[in-house]
Amino acid sequence: MKNLWQNAEADACGNDLQLRVYSSRLLGRDKSLVLHGGGNTSVKMRQPDLFGSDEDVLHVKGSGWDLETIAEAGFAPVRLDHLKKLAQLPALADPEMVNQLVTHQTRAAAPVPSVEAILHAILPYRFVDHTHADAVVTVTNTADGEARIREIYGDKVVVVPYVMPGFDLARLCAQRFAAQSGPQTIGMVLLNHGIFSFGATAQESYERMIALVGLAEDYLRRHHAWDVALPQVPPAPAAAVARDLAQLRADISQLAGFPVVVARRTEGKFPAFARRPDVGTIAQQGPATPDHVIRTKRLPLVGRDVAAYAAAYRAYFAEHEPHAKERKTMLDAAPRVVLDAEFGLCAVGRTAQDAGIVADIYAHTIDIILGATALGGYRALPARDIFDVEYWDLEQAKLKKGGKPPAFAGEVALVTGAASGIGKACVEALMARGAAVVALDLQASIGTLSDKAAYLGIQCDVSDEAQLKAAIARGVEAFGGMDMLVLNAGIFPGGCKIEALPTADWQRVMRINLDANLVLMRECHPFLKLAPRGGRIVIIGSKNVPAPGPGAAAYSASKAALNQLARVAALEWGGDNIRINSLHPNAVFDTGIWTEEVLASRAKHYGLTVDEYKRNNVLKTEVTSRDVAELAAELCGPLFAKTTGAQIPVDGGNDRVI
Repeated sequence: MKNLWQNAEADACGNDLQLRVYSSRLLGRDKSLVLHGGGNTSVKMRQPDLFGSDEDVLHVKGSGWDLETIAEAGFAPVRLDHLKKLAQLPALADPEMVNQLVTHQTRAAAPVPSVEAILHAILPYRFVDHTHADAVVTVTNTADGEARIREIYGDKVVVVPYVMPGFDLARLCAQRFAAQSGPQTIGMVLLNHGIFSFGATAQESYERMIALVGLAEDYLRRHHAWDVALPQVPPAPAAAVARDLAQLRADISQLAGFPVVVARRTEGKFPAFARRPDVGTIAQQGPATPDHVIRTKRLPLVGRDVAAYAAAYRAYFAEHEPHAKERKTMLDAAPRVVLDAEFGLCAVGRTAQDAGIVADIYAHTIDIILGATALGGYRALPARDIFDVEYWDLEQAKLKKGGKPPAFAGEVALVTGAASGIGKACVEALMARGAAVVALDLQASIGTLSDKAAYLGIQCDVSDEAQLKAAIARGVEAFGGMDMLVLNAGIFPGGCKIEALPTADWQRVMRINLDANLVLMRECHPFLKLAPRGGRIVIIGSKNVPAPGPGAAAYSASKAALNQLARVAALEWGGDNIRINSLHPNAVFDTGIWTEEVLASRAKHYGLTVDEYKRNNVLKTEVTSRDVAELAAELCGPLFAKTTGAQIPVDGGNDRVI
């Protein structure tokens, strides 16, 4: 543990709520304490109401906020006296508890308070911090976890057995706190759940958390259960497993009922953990903390038998659903974590971001499993307790906050020539619709066009077959497969009549505009066949296909040949549920080759102003890269689900084409 508190930064905070934000962010920056919305913090403040009377208000982390990035708006202000009254009730159903929390806020626009708000309220401290510290959870997830916790902390903490979060947990904590706490108490450990610290100031509560977790880390080190080393295992090359990985994604998507991203992770501990002889035992106990279940499911799939995993999940549901307080509808039976000797770890999610969250959580779960195993054996909570959290309405609500998934959620697109112009606009249009995108370009800047989890930029010369194959394999490794191709990369050489056209120039244009696209289509065909919603290819052609001009023989011929290739592919691949359509743009001037000087020169040549030149078409409209990209994206969507082999002009109306 590292104490990140900086007095200069804290002094810049104007009040207790700002200090609460500051120390919460310090906790959130340490991934061994909290991950992706986990944990919660609070501060009790006395403040005037509308009538000038002072009232005590608990500002507690709102549901859906992440401690690492939380702001003042992320804390829900709830009247403290009412929370304390709620804690005295003999029972309180979850829906009514949430209703009471929300209706007794002092700010209508505030987020829904944490389900542990009542627990924060009953603790008699101004500041309260709660994390799911890896070190503490490692100790508690053992057969003698409670005894070990008492050995580590003595009377510094109150120890509470596992109870599902919510009203019952708050009541139990109040009872245990009254019975066990004393002047020496600085924290509370919830077995198989996490740890609380508290104090009179933000700094005191934060530093107590660091100290308490540090004691658990020291204990693990003394018992050789911290940073447990694994042998270095070289992962199987991406190209060698790409087709098998895509098949796994197809199987999981079919089981889930929607396309998923499958992110293969081969760094560090993942391959070695997946190849442990006992992985089928140690990885089949359950999650490190119950709240992880909504992201990772209770168990990972070990190996690739998706059907067997689904059967086991259905049996798990059938066993525990009859004991639920109200009837439950089974969620999809697809795994979210796959451990495979050849793949390493595969994280499954509806989006690339979701898959990344799963991978992060399981990376910490591996550390916890290894540490607990070194202490004598990892022991998670019984399946019944995990089921209750997985099917808890309040937890499921967290996943539903995003609303209806975007059109291309879980799908993967590859775009060439993606660093600028039409290609870049296609990347943006596809990502806006929820797709993960593999973007290829010769320009090195392609790697940094976006920092989103759904983007992978690869510098690649599309005329080099080896580079193309490697890029495809990297894309499949990152996202699990390939659903859409947008073939945009191309070159338009300077005007040259046929009698003066060098063979080398002709061949270069053909390599880039035609041959590269043949390779891409051929190499991606096995992946497109496995696309859950069918494969889609969009060819960015040219007005020169139906209406060529003089001085552009190589360009016009290459685009015409590509168009013919697309037509043949549409005929051959329809039976594989792959559709191929072409767009023929013209006069798209917001690209790198059209500088202001070039535009002015060409407009002058035709006796037009620049604006007239841009709109020199039947509709007198300007055609932009975004116009082409939006139609390219729509061609991949449901509106064109029954269209293949089409050629669509995007040119504002060209009299020669018409």
